[in-house]
Amino acid sequence: MSSAKLRVSGVRSAADLPTAKRVVVKIGSSSLTTLAGGISVQALNSLVEACQQLRRGGTEVVLVSSGAIAAGLSPLGLPVRPQDLATQQAAAAVGQGLLLAHYTRAFACYGATVAQVLLTAEDLIRRSTYTNALRALEKLLAMGTVPIINENDAVATTEIRFGDNDRLAALTTNLLHADALVLLSDVDALYDGPPSSGGQPVARIRGAEDLRGVTLGPRGRAGVGTGGMATKVEAAQIVTANGTPAMLTSASRAAELLSGQEVGTFFEARGRRRGARSAWLAHLAHTKGALIIDDGAVSAVVDRRGSLLPAGITEVRGSFEAGDVVEVRSLGDQVRARGVTAFSSTELPQMLGRSTAELGRDLGPDYERPVIHTDDMVRVEVQS
Repeated sequence: MSSAKLRVSGVRSAADLPTAKRVVVKIGSSSLTTLAGGISVQALNSLVEACQQLRRGGTEVVLVSSGAIAAGLSPLGLPVRPQDLATQQAAAAVGQGLLLAHYTRAFACYGATVAQVLLTAEDLIRRSTYTNALRALEKLLAMGTVPIINENDAVATTEIRFGDNDRLAALTTNLLHADALVLLSDVDALYDGPPSSGGQPVARIRGAEDLRGVTLGPRGRAGVGTGGMATKVEAAQIVTANGTPAMLTSASRAAELLSGQEVGTFFEARGRRRGARSAWLAHLAHTKGALIIDDGAVSAVVDRRGSLLPAGITEVRGSFEAGDVVEVRSLGDQVRARGVTAFSSTELPQMLGRSTAELGRDLGPDYERPVIHTDDMVRVEVQS
């Protein structure tokens, strides 16, 4: 897909969206379904039309779409979203095909091809499958398709679920180094309190301080969806910490936002762009244990961004092998970093507080290396 427009590498407001290189758009179940639980063809067609408006300008669009479980309710005769995992999986297995069929038809009206990509958290936790997912999505985009991403609810287990597609959309945004994340729901903006009680829309969030005093409400499981405003703000915080802005508005205003109009709430990017490996370590990898480090090591690892050496480690927690991801915690028990350890929890105790030169002399040259190399580590922002 070509365009004469200048592609932008940074999105600083909604006005930049039409010239962005790549945008991830997420839509929730309640915005795509009818009160009876089936797919709202009108809502889905409106979303596709808005996405195509962006694609016609040369922007790659990746769509993270909820709705599979909701779409499967009516065909299975289920009056409400089931609570047990097995029935949710059955509904997803039935509904996912229906959902994709609607997207295929709708995008085909514009001559566009869609591709179904179903992911589980485990796909993005394991380094090999994380890389495979990235490669597959990049190839699909290069071939001009529209990836339709959803959690693979039919096989995901309770222990390894994303929990909601807001987080999946945020992690997809990081995975693909997209220029922006657009979150579409039933609410036209983030409000500083319940609109029914006089809450006002917030046009721009520059950082955590702007969220103080904002009432997000509980994580919802009412109706056909699983998220809520809290999960959307969390998703926005994940991408903004990774140097990517997020925008939030209602699905009914998607066409306005994607055409560059200033609607909804804009979350400013505040962190620096991480590579795919760093994003994986920061948000996806399961940690198997923790290393407690002294103040000098905190300064070296966090402030000066050095590798973690055994001399600065005071305690080893948990059971893990070399190659596992562990947390790096300060003496005050704050998580300061996550990284891939070069040594197991059984090897490390004999190494604590000792220099690499001493370890190399006593234990051999294999011990003359960092416990976590700086290239295999991501620093964690301390919440005030």
